[in-house]
Amino acid sequence: MFTPTAMSSNLIPFPAKFNFTLWPSSSPNTSTSSLLPSFSLLSFPTRLHSHASKPHYHHHLPLLATSPNSPAPSVDDQSEEFRQAQEALFEFVQAFGVSHEDSAAISSGSPRYLQMLVDGVRDLDEHELWSSWKSDEEEKGLKLKGFKEKVSYMAMEKGDNGKVAFLESFVGLSLSSAMNVARYLSAETLPGLIGKVKYMKEIFFSGSDDGGIIGKNSRRMMMHLSIPVDDDLQQTLAFFEKIEARRGGLDMLGSKDISFRYLVESFPRLLLLPLDSQISTLVGFLEKIGISGEYMRNILLLFPPIMFFNIKVIKMRMLAFKEHPLPTIEQFSALQLSMDERDIGKMLKKYPWVIATSIQENYKDVSIYFDKEKVPKESVNRAIRSWPHLLGCSTSKIHLMVEEIASLGVTNKKLGQVICKSPQILLRKPQEFNEVVSLLEEVGFDKETIGKILCRCPEIFATSIERTLKRKLKFLSAIGISEVHYPRVIKKYPELLVSDIDRTLLPRMKYLVNMGLSRRDVAFMVRRFSPLLGYSIEEVMRPKLDFLVNTMEKPLREVVDYPRFLSYSLEKKIKPRFWALKQRNIECSLKDMLGKNDEEFASEFLQAETTEVPPSLSPF
Repeated sequence: MFTPTAMSSNLIPFPAKFNFTLWPSSSPNTSTSSLLPSFSLLSFPTRLHSHASKPHYHHHLPLLATSPNSPAPSVDDQSEEFRQAQEALFEFVQAFGVSHEDSAAISSGSPRYLQMLVDGVRDLDEHELWSSWKSDEEEKGLKLKGFKEKVSYMAMEKGDNGKVAFLESFVGLSLSSAMNVARYLSAETLPGLIGKVKYMKEIFFSGSDDGGIIGKNSRRMMMHLSIPVDDDLQQTLAFFEKIEARRGGLDMLGSKDISFRYLVESFPRLLLLPLDSQISTLVGFLEKIGISGEYMRNILLLFPPIMFFNIKVIKMRMLAFKEHPLPTIEQFSALQLSMDERDIGKMLKKYPWVIATSIQENYKDVSIYFDKEKVPKESVNRAIRSWPHLLGCSTSKIHLMVEEIASLGVTNKKLGQVICKSPQILLRKPQEFNEVVSLLEEVGFDKETIGKILCRCPEIFATSIERTLKRKLKFLSAIGISEVHYPRVIKKYPELLVSDIDRTLLPRMKYLVNMGLSRRDVAFMVRRFSPLLGYSIEEVMRPKLDFLVNTMEKPLREVVDYPRFLSYSLEKKIKPRFWALKQRNIECSLKDMLGKNDEEFASEFLQAETTEVPPSLSPF
């Protein structure tokens, strides 16, 4: 059921009757972010306007929210009275300018609303109370002799002008929620609401469900949130709680039949937004910055209040991540946006909360903190753009991780380099970080070397010990690398610990075996020069080994003895030196040919004063 706690604190529930009186809210959170001002409303009309309205000009197929398989509320829904009630509702909503097709969809898709009307008519019939409404009947020229006419009159007396039935059928709200939400829509026409809901469903919820990806992202965003939140984020979290309470939890957040219902319940003001001047404008802006389709749906569901934001406010808040001072709203119109609009899109895709007030305020605190730690601002901003979830983390939690990293001798600029490569490391718990350090100590590294590994491959310290690191150690053992050689292998190529076994490591080993090497040969190569496990087969291994065997006419065995051969540039070093030796009929090992610098090579083999190695002398 919709409750006041699920909406903005600036709105209060509507009483049953009122003489329309309103005044703007004084909340500081609505003046900059929301297109619509929040109002405090004192009362609510008993009778809403009943004149027919001009339909909205957007044309869409009807989108029913009520499942055709949903259980009927009563066995009476197949009765003649229920059929007459459907006809009455069809004619009632059609009188407001609703199309024939949409009227049929509403009357067939709102069984609970119809049952309420039918029950109301039956109660009045049973207690013979229609006579008390005779004055109204005579005044309005109505004839309430038949059941159908009585249902129509009952629908008119409800005062919602068909909106409750529409919310049940098109949005999927329960009857009580539909009645509550309908109170906010008194000024909206029924055809306008139908066009608006169809447009929103078409733009944000077209296509298949996402398979739980949005739910996974929502959990990650909440997990790393450790700062006080503003009203927009509080409403968003309340929306998540409603979805989480359902069967399937947040994995159902990407299900259009479920999420749109709770979206409207939690943010009923969405249906008050003007279609052309706000919703369509926002859609156009998001498409312009590279957000469309499923990404647009993701952003709306992960941060629904963005629908109320002015485009200029979104752009201005994204400017906070540039190094120049943040402009005011008044200054913004004259400011050329220096941040690439595509960068705005990328950050919104990763972290839709980035434009929330509390996140923006925390960015200032994070910037000040790292400035005190003498971490370059450019490094901080790059880390945030790469992983904006950092902005939901309090500086006190970040400080705990910075202290642990500093214990390995990594501070200042080095810390900046680390967080640029792997900003997620700042979101780790100190205990998790220390478990990785302990594992590396068990392998045989001291603190100083672990600090160097951290600088080179910080991703190691932000990954799972059981699912990733220990699996790589088992892999090394499985291919024939003994534990005593682990430090050498990992020190030369720490990236091995975060490489995918099936997609990266095994394919390279299989290629070398298919070339004619034994598994033992490959293990020996890995032990001596582990970076070879990161080389591309097509771009590095194949062309160099082809040149070794077919042009240099050397046995493949030589690369086993000197696997570093694969690390040298084929065009800039291997070919020039080979042709220089070939011209002089000099035979030497790969290590002698490539292991010397240019001066040593020229001195030993070219017998010339110059230290320059001649360009390739290939006759081809």
